[in-house]
Amino acid sequence: MTSQQTTPLSAIAHGRSGDKGNHANIAVIAYTPAGYAWLRDHLTADVVRDYFASLTPSRVVRYEAANLLALNFVLYDVLAGGASQSLRIDTQGKTLALALLQMPIAQPENYTAMLREKGPPFQPGEG
Repeated sequence: MTSQQTTPLSAIAHGRSGDKGNHANIAVIAYTPAGYAWLRDHLTADVVRDYFASLTPSRVVRYEAANLLALNFVLYDVLAGGASQSLRIDTQGKTLALALLQMPIAQPENYTAMLREKGPPFQPGEG
């Protein structure tokens, strides 16, 4: 029996997160069109809800932004009242994207097509 190799979600995407009152949003942005296709097919609202079950979201809604190769998730009622009321360490949900990007995923067959292209090294004096 062979075991499936896993990789963190961060290998094929990056993200941002923040608060909307008592709710949080997490944007997951693929590095490539192939990565976005994988995200669209596999990173569902149910998967994200289950991953953040300990925060007990009342619901999770996914929005697609294909032109940005991104998915945006809104996690309702996960911030324990929001920034001005919550006693949680992360009252604004700023670390939720980082947490989601650590989620292990089964390495897709076309994994290399999903990886971020490495640009030329930075040269001092550029930009």
